[in-house]
Amino acid sequence: MPPILIFNKPYGVLSQFTDADKRKTLAHYIDAPGYYPAGRLDKDSEGLMVLTNDGALQQRISSPKFKLLKTYLIEVEGIADTPATAKLTHGVSLKDGPAKAIYAKPVDRPAALWPRDPPVRFRQSIPTSWVELGLKEGRNRQVRRMSASVGLPTLRLVRVAIGQCSVWSLAPGEHAFLEASELLK
Repeated sequence: MPPILIFNKPYGVLSQFTDADKRKTLAHYIDAPGYYPAGRLDKDSEGLMVLTNDGALQQRISSPKFKLLKTYLIEVEGIADTPATAKLTHGVSLKDGPAKAIYAKPVDRPAALWPRDPPVRFRQSIPTSWVELGLKEGRNRQVRRMSASVGLPTLRLVRVAIGQCSVWSLAPGEHAFLEASELLK
């Protein structure tokens, strides 16, 4: 069996296989004994996760030491303009230290992006916009905290790529097996 499994994690699913409170977990979608997440996504985040049965590879994928690029699309409250996204690449101060995006840019909502279930709340008087953001680390709720620090609270967060793997070939809840070389090209 190939050493990695890619998974498009739906909104509301925990990035673990068990939960004492009986919430939805990876086990509801994946039956691959011995595979474990290389990194996490919050319950209220969606998108690409990589799982592997190789501990060294798991460390290489999830550790900021190896600087594997993770790409996110975030829908934010407000208008994401170039000055706001430039602040993310220059660096912001968070309670647990400085954080800096590799890149951040305003983008249009991708046509290929699936609808979220449940939908993001809609408020007629407050505009929303989209930002594409690249990070090489992944602290707890980092993207959300970074966007909030520049006045753009995150409404929806979708991780669309890790290294060379993207989520676009998978519908929410789907997974596929790949060779690790596909991720680390």
